[in-house]
Amino acid sequence: MNYHNKKFRPITNTSNGEVSEDLVFEYQQKGNVVTCRYQNSTIVIGHLLGLVDSEGNIDMRYHQVNTQGKLMTGICTSSPELMENGKIRLYENWVWTSGDKSKGNSVLEEL
Repeated sequence: MNYHNKKFRPITNTSNGEVSEDLVFEYQQKGNVVTCRYQNSTIVIGHLLGLVDSEGNIDMRYHQVNTQGKLMTGICTSSPELMENGKIRLYENWVWTSGDKSKGNSVLEEL
């Protein structure tokens, strides 16, 4: 599975997360390395860096600055599902490594 030039939007997120449906993740991939830049109404700027395995699972780290001026960091694992329409859905489990260090999950869909 290749994520190069793919865009994803969150469709669900637990309440302790900072992403919302107005956010678009813009993925780039070179080899098995994935990068992404993102922002929305609550995130001034965010980046992720991850490694993709042979089944398309992503092990990533992220950091972002929110509109409250806080630098937030975390770890996330994403597992892909290829939908009937040929687009990718990502099931994510994440944990903050800053702030309250809580856990959550999200689902993203390719645009």
